[in-house]
Amino acid sequence: MNFDELRKKYPKFLYNSYKIWEEENKICIEYDFEIETLTKFNPRIEILKKDFKFKDINSDLIKNIVFNLGMIEAISYFKATCSPQFFIKCGKLDEYQENWFKKLFYTGLGEFRYINNIKISEKDLVQFVSEGEEINVARNEEELNGIIIPVGGGKDSNVTLDLLKEYKQDTLIFRIGRKKVPLECAKISGFEDNKVIEVNRTIDKNLLELNSKGFLNGHTPFSGVVAFLTYLCSYLLGKKYIALSNENSANESNIEGENINHQYSKTIEFENDFREYANKYLKTNVEYFSMLRPLSELQIAMLFSKLEKFHNVFNSCNVGSKSEPWKWCCSCPKCLFVFTILSPFLYKEKLIKIFGEDLFDRKDLEKTFIELCGYGKTKPFECVGTYAEVRFAITKIIEKMENEELPYLLKYYKEHFELSKESLLEEYNGNNNVPEEFEIILKNKLKSVIEQENLK
Repeated sequence: MNFDELRKKYPKFLYNSYKIWEEENKICIEYDFEIETLTKFNPRIEILKKDFKFKDINSDLIKNIVFNLGMIEAISYFKATCSPQFFIKCGKLDEYQENWFKKLFYTGLGEFRYINNIKISEKDLVQFVSEGEEINVARNEEELNGIIIPVGGGKDSNVTLDLLKEYKQDTLIFRIGRKKVPLECAKISGFEDNKVIEVNRTIDKNLLELNSKGFLNGHTPFSGVVAFLTYLCSYLLGKKYIALSNENSANESNIEGENINHQYSKTIEFENDFREYANKYLKTNVEYFSMLRPLSELQIAMLFSKLEKFHNVFNSCNVGSKSEPWKWCCSCPKCLFVFTILSPFLYKEKLIKIFGEDLFDRKDLEKTFIELCGYGKTKPFECVGTYAEVRFAITKIIEKMENEELPYLLKYYKEHFELSKESLLEEYNGNNNVPEEFEIILKNKLKSVIEQENLK
C-alpha cells in the first residue's frame, strides 16, 4: 500500500498514555501508542540509576517533560501509516505547540518523504486533536550547575570532550543505545562508569513487523529524541548545560533548492526552536546548545587531528560501530566522508592506520565520491559535511601530493573538476548559542591549531 492508501485505511493515530516509574536499578518510561484498527506500540526507555541522585520523578514538571518526549518518540510509529489525525489522549497542546510539532513532524521527516515520494504540505501532513487534560506546570527557577555532554563516539563529540576538559569535575557523559564506542571515548577522556548516564531505548517489535510487511519506513529526527531525553536527564540530575556537538555544516540541505535535510534535528534551526520551546513549556533553567555550532566539519576535523588519543578508538560508521569489535566498514558515504575531511591533516599513513586501507584507491566508491563533492543528484543521506568543505579537503591533499602519483579518486577529481579556491579554515559562524565562557575556549583553540597548520 502507498501513502494515500494507508492514510485512508488508517486515519487515526492515538497517543494513549505515558508512565514513568522507578525500579531498583533504573528509571523506566513507557508509552502507549496505537494505529487504530491495526496495532499498538509500547516503546520503552530506561535510564540506569547507578549511584546518581535523581530528583523526584513524580512531579508534574517531570511528567510534562515525559509527555513531550512522547510526542517526538511517536514519530517513529506514526510514520508507518502517516495517519492524518493524531489523537492525544493523555495531554493537551495549545496552538503554538501544535504548530511546533507540525513543523518537527514535517521537516524531521523530510528525507522520509523524499525517499517515499510523498507530496504533501506541512499543513496537511497531520492534524493534532487534544483530548487529554493540560498539565499545569509552574516554572522552576532552581539554580543548576554542570554540564552533560552527549557522546556518540565520532570525532565531533570527542572534540567537545577535549574543549570542555577543564569542567570535567562537574560534567557527566550521556550515551543512548548499547554501542561500546562512546563508553571507550568517555574512558579515554577520564570519565569512569559512574560519570556516564546510560540510556537504553527499545523499539516496539510491532513496528519492526510492520516494516517487514512493507509499511512506510525511513529516517526520523533522532537528534530530537536526544534533545528531550538529555533535557529530562539534565533536570533530574541538576545539570545546567547540555553541550551538543552539532556543527554549522549540518545546516546544508541534501537536495539542492529544497529544505530536505538528513540532519534537520542537528541544525541551528531546530536548536533555536527547541530552546524556545523548552523555555516556554518545559520550564526549567536547563540550557541546550551545540558547542561546535560556530565551526564546520572541516575545522572540527582539523581540531580532531591533534587528538591522537582518540584516533584508534573513535567511530561514526553506522554499520561498523555496531560490530564487535567495532570498525569502519569502508564502503559507506560516512566512511568516505570522514576519510576525506581528515585527509588534509592525517593523510596518508596515519589515516590508513585508522581505516585499514586507502579509500581514495577505491574505484567502487566513485559514485559516492562524486555525490559528496556536490556533482551528483543528491548529497548522501548521512551526517556528512558541505560540498565546499569536501572540495577544499580534496584540493589541499592534491596540492600536497603535487609530485606524487595520485590515488584513483583524487586523480578522477583532478581530471574532471576544478580545484577549490576557497579559504575555509578561519571561518567562524556567529549564529550560535554557545555560552560566552565556553566560546572563549573554542576561539582560542581554533586560533591555536590554525597557527600550527600551513593550510588556509
